[in-house]
Amino acid sequence: MIRINVNGENRQVDVPEDMPLLWVLRDELNMTGTKFGCGVAQCGACTVHVDGTPTRACQTPVGMLGPDSKVTTIEGVKGKAAQAVQAAWQKLDVVQCGYCQSGQIMSAVALLTDNQNPTDQDIDAAMDGNVCRCATYVRIRAAIKDAAQTMRA
Repeated sequence: MIRINVNGENRQVDVPEDMPLLWVLRDELNMTGTKFGCGVAQCGACTVHVDGTPTRACQTPVGMLGPDSKVTTIEGVKGKAAQAVQAAWQKLDVVQCGYCQSGQIMSAVALLTDNQNPTDQDIDAAMDGNVCRCATYVRIRAAIKDAAQTMRA
């Protein structure tokens, strides 16, 4: 039995320790907002926060999480940065197909939680590895800048 804290709730799952966190979230805990993309941690669709750090859930064995680790998914992301990012995403019509968006939002929230005045280079570094097959990168950057401005206001 593995104990994990997901979105502030302590949970227990009876799964092998090497099962990827992504499948624990989706199949065991029915949290389907985190998406399966490439399966090799290259596309970012499966990004969640583990102790506030963007983490690729498809390549994170659930057994590697410590007993005090806190996992946050798109369903549970909260706070000033999350509200600003989600509002900017809607305002600037970032989403097209939407498949990558939970991972994109999770990476953007982590960036703005740490840096409320990111440069283009900061945004590029934080979003590196988050692939958008619809190529809305210009809108993603604009939304992150809009969210940052909202947070500073």
